Amino acid sequence: MPAQADGPAVVTGGAGAIGSVLVRSLLARGQEVRVIDNLSSGRREHLPSASGSQRISLTVADLREPARYADLFRQASAVWHLAANSDIRRGSADPRLDFDLGTVATFEVLEAARKHDVGRFLFASSSVVYGLPSVLPTPESYGPLLPESLYGAGKLAAEGMASAFAHNYGIRTYLFRFANIIGPVMTHGVLYDFFEKLRRDPSRLEVLGDGRQSKSYLRTEDCVDGMLTALDRAADTVNLFNLGTTDRISTREIAEKVAAAHGGRARIEYTGGERGWTGDIPQQLLSIEKISKLGWRPRYSSAAAVDRTIEEMARERGLSR
Repeated sequence: MPAQADGPAVVTGGAGAIGSVLVRSLLARGQEVRVIDNLSSGRREHLPSASGSQRISLTVADLREPARYADLFRQASAVWHLAANSDIRRGSADPRLDFDLGTVATFEVLEAARKHDVGRFLFASSSVVYGLPSVLPTPESYGPLLPESLYGAGKLAAEGMASAFAHNYGIRTYLFRFANIIGPVMTHGVLYDFFEKLRRDPSRLEVLGDGRQSKSYLRTEDCVDGMLTALDRAADTVNLFNLGTTDRISTREIAEKVAAAHGGRARIEYTGGERGWTGDIPQQLLSIEKISKLGWRPRYSSAAAVDRTIEEMARERGLSR
């Protein structure tokens, strides 16, 4: 029996930084939400409790083991696939990581969606699929796509499978290539890393690279709003959108802001080189012209997103700025 258009939404990685914001937005729309998360980086406390008419469940499972979760796709209207390895650098140390948690896991999620006639598949991809682009801002039409990290390769492979499932089985697909997403409950990323380094040693902040890396940073709530806008207003078989801001901020500026939040006493030291690690893309800015035509614009610039997130993280850690 085909899934109902207003049926439950399945959200993989729903206890994570982006997923938990998405879950709240879907609940606010009156949807039942079925979260699947292995809790490797997501947290139970990130999710709201069921109350009143809001229906939410959490299934702790490995996406590579569909027998543990496939029944959750029954009568679902959409699956939001956000779960993945959340640390790009880990993929270099463990080459199977992004293949298993990206490529294999995505296939299993798509196959569960196919078997249960789920009508829509929405996938959290990444700007790193572009590799080292020669065009900034980078549009969705840029190519060839030559990712430089195993994380990026896994995302690109997953995009390809999602497109093939869309054309073969009629699953309307949405592919979102994210800039750097930041918010208050992060467990990885440059802001989290800087706060953790200063927690361990308040006198010194090590910055990977030369600090000139310059990228776009998007707040979680803006990211979720962009995805929902595309879902509501785009209806191609495969819908591909960049999600980011129109500006960038350098790693040096971010380091200075985080150091200031800790009292400004830390000595900032740079390891040198234009890249922070193997596979790092030092200069990134996505074109958001395509999604903007649907009426979406981010509320926060990169600098404003960074400032708000630093304030939230500092307050959570009991720091005064």
